[in-house]
Amino acid sequence: MTTTLGLRARLTEAVRPAMKARDRDRLRVLRTTLAAIDNAEAVPAAASAGALESAPTGVGATEVARRPLSELEVVAVIRLEVEEREQAATTYAAAGDDRRATALRSEAAVLRELLGT
Repeated sequence: MTTTLGLRARLTEAVRPAMKARDRDRLRVLRTTLAAIDNAEAVPAAASAGALESAPTGVGATEVARRPLSELEVVAVIRLEVEEREQAATTYAAAGDDRRATALRSEAAVLRELLGT
């Protein structure tokens, strides 16, 4: 029986081959995208944390469960990352920095490849 990996798992699994191949650009885009997904899973902080005296203490007392993302939400985060890179590439190209624009377009291509688009 074959199982299909979620997009986050595919991103995580793509890190090791990128490391072995010493593909720094691909590794960077994979790691920053995983960080963006982690940020999206973070729960919002309370408006007021309260007094320090009433803060919980001990190991794990400050741990907060993360909000699990659906596969569609992960896809939305990655598409946003692609869009941001493409917009930045356009801005850099307009400013005459073709080297940086090309690098950003390459990063967007890596993410599009993982999305299958």
